[in-house]
Amino acid sequence: MAKKLTFDFLKTEAASGSALGLAAVAALIVANSPWSADYFSWLKAEHTLQIGPLVLVETTSNWIKEGLMALFFLVVGLEIKHEILKGELSNPKKLALPIIAAIGGMVAPMAVYLAVSGALSGPHGGWPIPVATDIAFALAVFGLVGKGLPSSLRVFLLTLAIVDDLGAIMLIAALFSQGVELAPLLGAIGMIGLMAVAGRRRLAAAFWSLGFGIMWWLTVKSGLSTSLTAVAFAAIVPVNPRKETGASPLRDAMHDLHPYVAFLVLPIFAFAKAGVSFAGLSLEQAFAPLVISIALGLFVGKQIGVFGAAWLATKLKLADRPTGATWLQVYGVSLLCGIGFTMSLFIGVLAFPGAVDSVEQVEVKLGVIGGSLLSTLGAAIVLRMASSSHATRMREKAAQVSHENLKNQ
Repeated sequence: MAKKLTFDFLKTEAASGSALGLAAVAALIVANSPWSADYFSWLKAEHTLQIGPLVLVETTSNWIKEGLMALFFLVVGLEIKHEILKGELSNPKKLALPIIAAIGGMVAPMAVYLAVSGALSGPHGGWPIPVATDIAFALAVFGLVGKGLPSSLRVFLLTLAIVDDLGAIMLIAALFSQGVELAPLLGAIGMIGLMAVAGRRRLAAAFWSLGFGIMWWLTVKSGLSTSLTAVAFAAIVPVNPRKETGASPLRDAMHDLHPYVAFLVLPIFAFAKAGVSFAGLSLEQAFAPLVISIALGLFVGKQIGVFGAAWLATKLKLADRPTGATWLQVYGVSLLCGIGFTMSLFIGVLAFPGAVDSVEQVEVKLGVIGGSLLSTLGAAIVLRMASSSHATRMREKAAQVSHENLKNQ
C-alpha cells in the first residue's frame, strides 16, 4: 500500500511539473510585457479577510506565500511523517542522511559566496541568499526528469529540502526579524498541543480543518512563517487507522490535499513568484560580483555541500544511502538543491532592502535565476543519464532472472 501511495504521488507530480513550469514561464512573459504594471500591482494589492471581529489584511503576494503555501508545507510534513513511521525514513540511518546533507547544503553555499565575493570585491551581506532550496520547483523538476528512478530519492530530496528550508527560516528570524508577537505565537503552539491531545480521540476531519485554520491565523498574527507551524501541525495528525472506518487520517489528508496542492497551489505560487522584470538590464550588471557570487553559491556550493556531506556521512557509517539509489543519482538530486528561487529571492529582499528596481535587487534576481537555471539544467542532464542507466540495469537484471528460470526448467 505504501508503494502505491508513493507511486500516486510521483505520478501526480510528474503531471503537475508541466503546469508549474508553464506558470513560471507565463509569469516571466507577463512581467516583461505591456501588462507588467498590472501584474506587479496585482501582487501588491491588499485584500481583507474578516470573520466577525477578526480581521486580517495582506497583499496578494503574502496571501499566496503564507496562505496557499501553508497547505503545501502541511502536505510535505504529512508525507515526511508517513515515511518516518511507515516508509523509507523509518531506518534512523536513512533519516540521518538528508539531515546531514542539508547541513552541508547550507554551510558550503555560504562559504562559496563569501570566497567569490571576497575575490571580486563584492558585497558580503548576501551570504544567506544561496542557503535555501525551493522545494516546489525542485520537486517539479524531479517529477519531470526523475521517471524510473527509485522513489527513495524523492523522499531524500523532500526531507533534505524541508530541513534546508526550516534552517533558512530560522536564519531569517535570527538575522532579519523585526520581532515576533509572543501572545499569538503561544496561542498557535497551544492549539497544536491541544489538537495533539484531542487527536487521540479520532476527531473528524472538520475538527482538524478548524484546528489548522486557527493555528494558521495565530501564526500569521505572530509574524512567524506559516511553513514552520504547518510542518509542526502535520506531525500531530494520527497515522494509525480509525477503528470505525479503518482509514488513516494522515493518509486521507495526503490523498485529498495533494491534487489541489499540485495542480492549483503550486502553479499559482509559481505565477506569483517567478515574475521578474529584465527592463533596463545591462551586460555589465549581468556579470556583477553580487550576481556571480549568488549564482555560484547556488550552483557550485549546493552540489558540493549536499553531495559531499552525504558521501562523508555514509563513509563514516553515520547514515545510509537511499534504498536502491546510486551515487550518480544522489549527485543529480544534489544539483536540484541549487534551485533556490523564491526563498532565495525573499532572503535577498531582506539582505538588501530597497526599491524593487534598485541595483542590488536586480542583481540578486539575476544571481538567483542564473544559479537556479544552471542547477536545473545540470540536474536534468545527470538525472536523465542516471535514469537511462537505471533502466538498462533493470532490463539486464530481468533478462538474467528470466534466463535462469528457463535454465532451471
